[in-house]
Amino acid sequence: MTALEGRVGEPRPKYTRSNIKGLWEKPSVLNNVETWANVPLIINNGADWFTEYGTDTSKGTKIFSLVGKITNTGLVEVPMGTTLRDIIFTIGGGIPGGRKFKAVQTGGPSGGCIPEDMLDLQVGFDELTKVGSMMGSGGMIVMDEDTCMVDVARYFIAFLTDESCGKCLPCREGLRQMLKILTNITQGKGKEGDIELLEALSETAKEAALCALGKSAPNPFLSTLQYFREEYEAHIHDKRCPALSCKELISYYIDPTQCKACMMCARKCPADAIDSAKNRVHIIDQDKCTKCGTCFEVCPPRFGAVTKLSGEPVPPPVSEEDRIIRKSK
Repeated sequence: MTALEGRVGEPRPKYTRSNIKGLWEKPSVLNNVETWANVPLIINNGADWFTEYGTDTSKGTKIFSLVGKITNTGLVEVPMGTTLRDIIFTIGGGIPGGRKFKAVQTGGPSGGCIPEDMLDLQVGFDELTKVGSMMGSGGMIVMDEDTCMVDVARYFIAFLTDESCGKCLPCREGLRQMLKILTNITQGKGKEGDIELLEALSETAKEAALCALGKSAPNPFLSTLQYFREEYEAHIHDKRCPALSCKELISYYIDPTQCKACMMCARKCPADAIDSAKNRVHIIDQDKCTKCGTCFEVCPPRFGAVTKLSGEPVPPPVSEEDRIIRKSK
């Protein structure tokens, strides 16, 4: 409303609700387009028709934007009370490539991440809030086993940091500090006390921020910490990313028993970090490697010679004699 009035888009204290004094000091009702779209249907069909759908506390239907590691993406409309399992696996078709489901993030950037053991949760306003997420804008991002939940929290906190209007200190500075700490954790620079500091910053933002963005911004961190705390501890204590996702915490290695010397990885490597030759096992120079992952992507699946390592030393190069690939007759 302040933006419509030509002023900076900042929140204002809610001492007086907008339906009493809102846009240009006049009574105003501000809602999402989806909410307004329900109004003519309810008027035409009646309230009883609308309440036939949904649960006792969440009536009607809800449109979700189903995206991420999912076979069928797009907008789906389901009755309130539909389980996450039905939405993701029946409507969405499950995870492509035979990958394992890990989590789903609901409610947009300020929503929370819900783990696999809660797939039978019924979608509703109260139900999602109880597990640390929200209905929000109706976003639903599906994640598979290759997703690092610490990096997911970092990504959403980075987005919310940019979206902060900067008016109140808990949101403006609190989110910046949270982003800095989470970035350090994903880069292997995490230290003892980081989790506790993140929790303290989250609690301050939830209690003292002026608007809903600031109050809900810690949700991505708090929910991933609640359900995937072991990943935070692995990053901080072991300098290891269990999902083999965080660039600074992994190394690429060519398994000499699987390499067929096809030279595909060497040709595509942008850093020229692969020592290769015809009929000789390829070796990645770890000092030159930028961990871009190109070698991993282009290695033919039938070979699967390039692997990711995390939290463990890279095996020493094989001898020159062992590098010779002896083709069977």
